[in-house]
Amino acid sequence: MRVGILGTTWPYRGGLAAFNERLAREFAAEGNEVEIFTFTLQYPDFLFPGKTQYSDAPQPSDLKIARTMNSIGPLSWFRTARAIKKAKIELLVIKFWIPLMAPCLGTIARLARRNGIQVVSILDNIIPHEPHFWDKWLIRYFVRSVDRFIAMSESVKEDCLRFLPSKRKDCVRLSPHPLYDNFGEAVEKSAARKELGLPEDKTLLLFFGFIRDYKGLDLLMKAYAKVKDENDLCLVVAGEFYNNGEQYKELERELGLEGRIIWRTDFIPDDKVRYYFSAADLIVQPYKSATQSGVTQIAYHFEKPMLVTNVGGLAEIVPDGKVGYVCEVSEQAVADAIGRFADLEKEKREEQFRKNIQKEKQKYAWSVMTTAIYDNQK
Repeated sequence: MRVGILGTTWPYRGGLAAFNERLAREFAAEGNEVEIFTFTLQYPDFLFPGKTQYSDAPQPSDLKIARTMNSIGPLSWFRTARAIKKAKIELLVIKFWIPLMAPCLGTIARLARRNGIQVVSILDNIIPHEPHFWDKWLIRYFVRSVDRFIAMSESVKEDCLRFLPSKRKDCVRLSPHPLYDNFGEAVEKSAARKELGLPEDKTLLLFFGFIRDYKGLDLLMKAYAKVKDENDLCLVVAGEFYNNGEQYKELERELGLEGRIIWRTDFIPDDKVRYYFSAADLIVQPYKSATQSGVTQIAYHFEKPMLVTNVGGLAEIVPDGKVGYVCEVSEQAVADAIGRFADLEKEKREEQFRKNIQKEKQKYAWSVMTTAIYDNQK
């Protein structure tokens, strides 16, 4: 089958690109011909909250990538649709994550369907974490442009169904976010800490990924301040600020946490990800709202226990007490969960969770996602 993926990939960076590239490789491994159609312009610079949208890595030699669409350039949408038709694509897969992309992605999807191409969308979210009054009109335009949907959590599935007429209720299928296994193999913990210059004698809590308000770093810092310092804990914050970073530094001073937090707030390149996860003892995701998380799937790959809050689909994929902890969205609940982990004997921590993680992670193979996509066609 000729499969097209429409969305973010190289030369752009981040989780969306990593997802689409890994999905393309899975389709190719299953015997399909795959091409990714990506942006010449993804976001205008003034709309992008980070330092840069672009990767400094070379173009992947094993992926066929066509840069054809400008997210705010309607003429390019028609050009992209023509390129998809010319490539004789039979199945077009779109990773949808933000309503502002609905005019671009939705228009290309409509044009593809007119040419007899099946369109399946994988949904990160339908309703964004930081909503705007115009979202519902853009979302409605996009969902009417697509044949079938893959929701990666139950909450996203329910959100999607709200925008569909009753006769289309059967076009949404649930399939969980696959493992991010594209960051290499684990490194021995002490070697990883030495590589990153992290303390070797501490229990490391890792907050990883772009720092945005809904991810709850402020909540984590307040909870962390409640945990006794004699537990030998150290919080590592690894990821780029997508909002005002100074507010967190001010909070650090207010809470008296200077020296207890290690800040690594540049973008973490792909080749460093395995070191951070290998170095960590516990991956902490104190989100105030969520659907699912790629960070959780990186943690599964590196077989690290997780602490997540009970929001969105996070509790669906982190069985409490088996692969980590699920707690409510409060400072005390997060502090209590950190304390429970800190109280475990260091030598037994990883073994307590690892067997369950190894068993649970089998649910999240990429072949599960591609099977859901194949089965979800008309």
